[in-house]
Amino acid sequence: MAAVSRHALWQRLMTWTRPRQAESLPVQLDRRRVYILPTRFGLFFALLLLAMWVGALNYNNNPALMLCLLLAGAANTSLLTAHLQLTGLQVLALAADPVPAGATLELRMNVRADPGRQRRGLRLDVDGVATTLSLSEGHGQAVLSLPTQRRGWLEPGRIRISTTRPLGLARAWAYVWPDAPLLVYPSPEPHGPPLPDGTGTTPRARLQASGDDVHHLRAYRRGDARRAIAWKPSARRNALLVRAFEQPVGADVVLDWQQIPMRDGEGRVRRLARWVDEAEREGRRYVLRLPGQPPIGPGSGAVHRHACLRALALLPPAGVVA
Repeated sequence: MAAVSRHALWQRLMTWTRPRQAESLPVQLDRRRVYILPTRFGLFFALLLLAMWVGALNYNNNPALMLCLLLAGAANTSLLTAHLQLTGLQVLALAADPVPAGATLELRMNVRADPGRQRRGLRLDVDGVATTLSLSEGHGQAVLSLPTQRRGWLEPGRIRISTTRPLGLARAWAYVWPDAPLLVYPSPEPHGPPLPDGTGTTPRARLQASGDDVHHLRAYRRGDARRAIAWKPSARRNALLVRAFEQPVGADVVLDWQQIPMRDGEGRVRRLARWVDEAEREGRRYVLRLPGQPPIGPGSGAVHRHACLRALALLPPAGVVA
């Protein structure tokens, strides 16, 4: 109960911090967005100064009083310096390559600052995941490894930029709340039926080690069959070469939501994601048909794969889709 109440109190406090809603990038941190509080070491240092000040007054020790004042001035200067470490930072962009649900998403954050001021000890964290930010000549990029759990849009939420430099007496921090959702692909089915046969009347060919017609020679790769090795050309070039064959395959593969004999909608999404990856690995052209959407394709390649997996990732809750 105590942990729940602390979490509720923290969420209430967060509603009063800037920014109070998601914002479009780029964003510049001004002085009103930077917060600062003493660290544990800073509190210990303050108590130590207080004890020294009381002792110096008690014994009327002027050198000790001067030392207290000098240390207090240094501490006050460190607070201002920590505040200036964050003031003026510009968060330019946020990007991440889509990954399947369950994998780690590498979030890249580009930051720019005035090159005339040194900024050290910067730290980024979101939901307990932290990394350091180094600025070289006013520019820098930090990478946050975020865990993913479900397909669709992933909201990064508030990203905290903080520092305890120069003396570690205080922590200055500011929040960035980018309005830049990140895409998470559906997790492919680990095991399942093979890719459906192609349909249509336009035959094509693809390279396969067990084909009929020799297409070209290529360098040997681990796992290639010994019978595919071209021994005579390999002896002439003093390197193993393998025959790459060409075998005709069927026409476009149709990946149809309605043709999957499965009641679990999420299972259909995972199977279609698996088939999309298999079709790409085999170099097949394919078309994806989803309920309530026009067909995607036919096509192949990275752009077509992204379009298909994006459509699967953004389907409504699978149990609702017919």
